[in-house]
Amino acid sequence: QVQLVESGGGLVQAGGSLRLFCAASGSSFSIDTMAWYRQPPGKQREMVARITSSGTTTYADSVKGRFTISRDNAQNTVYLQMNSLKPEDTAVYYCNAMGFVLSAFRPYNSWGQGTQVTVSS
Repeated sequence: QVQLVESGGGLVQAGGSLRLFCAASGSSFSIDTMAWYRQPPGKQREMVARITSSGTTTYADSVKGRFTISRDNAQNTVYLQMNSLKPEDTAVYYCNAMGFVLSAFRPYNSWGQGTQVTVSS
């Protein structure tokens, strides 16, 4: 089992910045893709940004140019730098990781517990 723990959420004024952090832990696993999703109040969860093990990134149109995803493969961590935040960015942000549990030869798809980001106008 691969566990994900997020941190870095909080309350910020519009135009401000936050940096989210997520660390993966477990035994004998590889990570292919790491991503950030978010779920605004009353809405469905949506993909915000994704990064592969080789560093290829994908962003939702709504965050392009404002958010940057990065990862440290050696530390099994992923970051989300969020700049120029808007009230519509308010949501619970979830870290996601997909890869393989090497000892069991099976894939996994793990989620963090979520961290609240609130942007005031």
